[in-house]
Amino acid sequence: MANFTKKALIESFLELIEEKPLNKITVKDITAHCQVNRNTFYYHFQDIPELIETLVCEDAESIIESAPEIESLEQCLDIAVSFALKRRRVMYHIYHSTERAIFEHHLWVTCEKILTRYYDMAISSYNINDSDRYVIIEYYKCLCFGVVISSLERGIEDDIRPMIHRICELKKGALEDMIKNCANS
Repeated sequence: MANFTKKALIESFLELIEEKPLNKITVKDITAHCQVNRNTFYYHFQDIPELIETLVCEDAESIIESAPEIESLEQCLDIAVSFALKRRRVMYHIYHSTERAIFEHHLWVTCEKILTRYYDMAISSYNINDSDRYVIIEYYKCLCFGVVISSLERGIEDDIRPMIHRICELKKGALEDMIKNCANS
């Protein structure tokens, strides 16, 4: 029952944030929409930022788990974008609020996890030292993160997947060059 109520509170919040910005939503609004009392909200969450963190964390984990095998940089970028697009208006409102850091933190972690998974599957057989491995993952993590943040800055109204595809076409061979350079240094 407690898990059901927690999910109902999150769903109520999601419905409300589709309608109005985060700074216009109160605990009272969420509990009234969900038809529970305020104490029920505080049983599950300390405050709205904790509810947001739970929501964003769960979304990030479900997206990461949806791709157990990652075969390309384009797939990594697509997963990161899916994180932001899963709840387009919700993420837009959170990103443009005082709770932006919660979203950015989980996007950063999501990018790192998917790129580490990709790296470990695609190029782990190469003899690259840990320092270079870190640099490569960090570089591509920044790329993924930047593409999503850029989209949020523009309002994520358009589908950025064609741009992702083009980025990957232009960067084709860059990872292999990095690997060669690691071996040469």
